[in-house]
Amino acid sequence: MEDRLRELWDFADLDGTEARFRALLNNVETDDERAEVLTQLARVEGLRENFAAGHALVDEAETLIAPDSTGRVRVLLERGRLHRSGGDAEAAQPLFVAAFILAKTRGDLSLAVDAAHMASLVDDPEKWTKQGLELVEANPELSRWLGPLHNNLGWYYYENERFDEALEAFEKTPEAYAESGKAKTLHALGRKEEAAEAARGALELLPHDSHEEWVKEMEAIAAQN
Repeated sequence: MEDRLRELWDFADLDGTEARFRALLNNVETDDERAEVLTQLARVEGLRENFAAGHALVDEAETLIAPDSTGRVRVLLERGRLHRSGGDAEAAQPLFVAAFILAKTRGDLSLAVDAAHMASLVDDPEKWTKQGLELVEANPELSRWLGPLHNNLGWYYYENERFDEALEAFEKTPEAYAESGKAKTLHALGRKEEAAEAARGALELLPHDSHEEWVKEMEAIAAQN
């Protein structure tokens, strides 16, 4: 049910991640397993913004998969990610939806949540985030997804000035990046002392290479109490 390839990922070290997947490529036993690994190499290329190389790897994977396989789920998901990262959300959305449906049908529930998470980033965030949350709440072993999903929902509510709902979502998000959302929401609600405290927490937790404007915004909120 959990994504068995996730443990090979280190998003802060794409070269190391690529090396691990290329090593695994030499030890797969079936075409579908090979296709799964190729899609992860495609994701690496997408994160590097080498979209043509990513699509070529997905093309190769697509020749190896059965129509109702986990490999098929990953092909749909990574093709969608490549389109979204390349600026074509319209092409990405039906792929994420198809990946969600197939993954849920197969019982690849971690991949189904991933697909719902990605779908929420390009269309109807409330609907798709709640679809993902329903799966996680029914399958506690997928609890690592609670943070990202609630964080997405929080920002959707914040951007639509639904601040009470945004705060509720951010408070369910343990990840460091949610503290900045919480700070902005509390500030919008006029709760400046609490906003300042959350902003100081965000500044302590955010990575050292966080976006300069983001840091300045947190510093400004932190000073307003």
